[in-house]
Amino acid sequence: MFPKFIKLVLAAFSVGYAVYQFIETEIGNGIAFIFLAGVFVFLYFKNELILLSFLRLRKQDFNGTQRWLNRIKNPKAALTTKQQGYFYFLHGVIEAQNNLTKAERHFKKAISLGLNMKHDLAMAKLSLAGIVMQKRRKREATTLLNEAKKLDKQGMLKEQIKMMQQQLKRI
Repeated sequence: MFPKFIKLVLAAFSVGYAVYQFIETEIGNGIAFIFLAGVFVFLYFKNELILLSFLRLRKQDFNGTQRWLNRIKNPKAALTTKQQGYFYFLHGVIEAQNNLTKAERHFKKAISLGLNMKHDLAMAKLSLAGIVMQKRRKREATTLLNEAKKLDKQGMLKEQIKMMQQQLKRI
């Protein structure tokens, strides 16, 4: 909703006012403003529209996810680099339902921008491998699956990777 720099300005103002409240011996108010500054800093690193989009996606509501993502008009100006990665990752998930070429482009952009968590990056590479496999590009799909396997340290995607490797043998 707010541009990045406004969130930081609001956080700085909140910390400044908290210090003022501490000086005036209003300790409770000072603590509340410190928490408020923490909220602004959190929202700087985790964009609220991306968080709401993930909530809609979790409920399998692709239209709702698309509506929240459409509220971000200029991702380069409004989002940090990693947030842009998640922006394109979500677009890739949505487009995978309809248009594989667009989904491939979005997943590649998300991977190039980077994602915060390794299992998210593994999921993006696994999804991209599935798209590439449907387009009969076996070598690229094998490379992506191996990269996803290396990134999946907890084994959350182990079954999906194994299933896709079985499908790759049939190509």
